Formats: sequence, structure tokens, C-alpha cells
Amino acid sequence: MGNFPGGSYAVDVRGAAPVCVIGAGLSGLAVAHALAVKGIDFVCLEKAPEVGGIWRKPQAGERGPGYRSLHLNTAKQLTGFAAFPMPESYPAYPRHDEMAAYLRAFAEWAGLSPRIEFGTEVLSVRPDFDGSWLVASRDAHGAAVTRRFARVVVASGANAEPLLPDPAPAGAESFTGRMLHAVDYLEGSGFRGQRVVVVGLGASAVDIATDLSRHAARTVLSVRRGLHVVPKQLYGISCDVIAESPWFTGMTLAERREYIEQALLVARGRLSDYGLPEPDHPIFSSAVTVSDEIFSRIRHGAVTPRPGIDSFAGNLVRFTDGSAEEADAVVWCTGYRMSYPYLPADCPVGPSGRVELYRRVVAPDRPGLYFVGLIRPVGAITRALEAQAQWVARLIGGEEALPAGDVMRKEVDDYLSGVAARYGQGLGASIQIDVVPYVRELGTV
Repeated sequence: MGNFPGGSYAVDVRGAAPVCVIGAGLSGLAVAHALAVKGIDFVCLEKAPEVGGIWRKPQAGERGPGYRSLHLNTAKQLTGFAAFPMPESYPAYPRHDEMAAYLRAFAEWAGLSPRIEFGTEVLSVRPDFDGSWLVASRDAHGAAVTRRFARVVVASGANAEPLLPDPAPAGAESFTGRMLHAVDYLEGSGFRGQRVVVVGLGASAVDIATDLSRHAARTVLSVRRGLHVVPKQLYGISCDVIAESPWFTGMTLAERREYIEQALLVARGRLSDYGLPEPDHPIFSSAVTVSDEIFSRIRHGAVTPRPGIDSFAGNLVRFTDGSAEEADAVVWCTGYRMSYPYLPADCPVGPSGRVELYRRVVAPDRPGLYFVGLIRPVGAITRALEAQAQWVARLIGGEEALPAGDVMRKEVDDYLSGVAARYGQGLGASIQIDVVPYVRELGTV
């Protein structure tokens, strides 16, 4: 017997599969399929009652980084799995419930469902003395067990812990309205007739502001720093399709930037034309925000841009330009803290404060621990996920071998130095990839 926070567990090593996959969303299903194709035995642990990850949460009414207006920002032909395309009947950018239904269909088609333990929460993942991994989990009935695995693949996503301004703007404690993070936002109808301030310019912020503007009496979008906002299509082509096209990837970075910047001027003009701050950095040096609707809602007066919040006083929100708005609610769309509470504290974020993974997958100093989906692509993510999953399956199956630890650590250092020159030193920069060269690096094209 042993202990974990909240109770005790029994160690069960009888009949344990050699591989544990954590999560049954898009990433976890990609891993499960890759392992199944190779004939590698595995167990997939999923906290929810069914597959789908964030895509199933809005329909289930659950707390999470999803809301009922959520749609794909990437084209269905690139977001679906290569071996199992999305239905022709689906729109170009499916809704969350369509995506969730597609993932359920994929799991059934690939025969993965019997290998998934639903309603199972992972409590801890710890290395054992013999190089194996002890995975403690608790099922839907509260029964806890620890099992030994030779390999663990973390595919559960990292965006679970809301990130709020710290310190909060002056007077935040005096605000008389409701404050919530995007993680707790489900739909705009609950704000009917209210005055709402949405904070941020990322994907959640523009989606939530757009949704609210159809219900709220007034919707204000507070933006502290400019980001590149890109429509879903340019010249009638989905932007993620452009990002993976040979004619585009064959350009230099400077040429790609010039092409997209000129296309954006044609498609939507300057962001300052909408009252939004211009970015202080070139495109492809930070994550971009993909949205068609926010421009229309601003131009129709349904969403009013404001600069960052300076302070609160009662129901009054004051902005850094001296303007103020009365508000009944503030929605903080300020991102998420990378969190893997079941892993050792120093993994996968190293001493530098950035993710330190060989080829963005392997923890060099922790043999047998892999991460799939901990990437931020320029373009759709699915091909990169499949490449990661297939590479992991080849490693586990013995078709490929990892280099020595010092070689892996040098690759990590070189990669982080390279992305720092383009994206900066932040945590998010360390997981940035360009899909086509990354997939090629993993040897799947």
C-alpha cells in the first residue's frame, strides 16, 4: 500500500499494459491509434465519461476551456485524422459538438474505446527505481490503484489552470459586478441586457466578445497589447492550408511575412482602423488570433474596443486612456497556466522556465516519458500530433532509438535558442513549431 493526496492506493503490477496514455482528446486518440496500428498494448486513462477533450465540454455543460459558440479555427480537411476524414456533410469549420461527434466516431472506427478507462483521474506519475513508471489513478467509483508501466505518454493538454492578472488592477476588490475567467464562460444568453467587458485579444477573447455582443446590452473588448488577428481565409483559401502549401513553405520567413502582411491589408485593412492596437512585433513571432467575426462586430458597433484596464471603482471600469465604462461583468480571457499536477514538479518545464523536450516530445532526463500535443503550431495541429504519435510508437516499438542524453539536451538548447530569436523567451515560445518542417523532422513525410 502507499499514499497519495486524499487516500491510499494499492500497487497492481499483474497484467499491466506496457504503455499508459493519459487523455482521450485529439492528442490521446492520435497516440492510441498509432500504438494500436503497431500492435503495442496500452491503457488509456481519461477523466471524462467519453472521448473528445475540450470539444465535448460545452455540450456537457462542464467547466473548461470551451463554450457553446466554439468552432474550429482550422479547416476540417487538416484538422481531421489523415486515415479518417471528417464527413463531407460537415461545414468547413465545424462546431464543437460536430468535432466531439467526429472524435467519438474515430475512436469507434479505430477500435480504441475498449482500451480507454473512462471516469479515471490520474493522481500521480512517478519514476520507480527500476526505470518503470508508477501511475496512481482513481476511477469513477472512488477506487484507487497504482499500476506499473514501462512507458507513459502524456496527452492530456496543459490548459487547465486559469491565469489571471497578478497583481490585479487597482480597486479590483471594489468591483460590484461579476468577475470570471474564460474557463467559466459557457454562453452569452446568461448576460442578456448586461454591460460586459472582455479582456484580451486571443482566440477566446474575440470569440466570447462576438458571442456576448448578440445578447449583452453593451460589449467592450479591452486590449492591452496588439496581436495579429487573421481571418480564417485569405484569397478564398483557409489560412492553415496556405501555411502547409509547398509554395508558401518554400519561401523564406521574410517572404512569408511580407506575403501575409500584404494579404491582411487587402482583407481587413489595419487593426487601428478598428480601434485595436497595432502589434509591436512582426507576424509569425507570436501566436496569431484567427477570427472572421470580430471585425464585423466592431464595424457594426456591437463590440467597442478599449485599451487595457487601469483600475476599478464600484461598477466603473477605468482604462489606461482615461476613458471609463460602467460594467455588470468582466470576463478575463487572459490564458492558462501550464499545469501537470500529477507529474514531478520540474517536468516538463525546466530551470529556464521553458518547456525542455527533445523534439518537443521526449523528456531527456526521464526515460520512458513522452509528451504529445504540447506544441503551438503555425497552422492546424493534427498532422503534427499524428507525426508525434507515430514517432513515439516507433520508439516504443523499437524501430527507432533515442540518442544519448547529452545529444538530446543539446538539441533542446539549440532549439530554444532558435525560437527565442523569433518568438522571445516566454514559456509559450518554447512550444512553437512550423508544421511542415516539424513533421519532416519526425520522419513521417
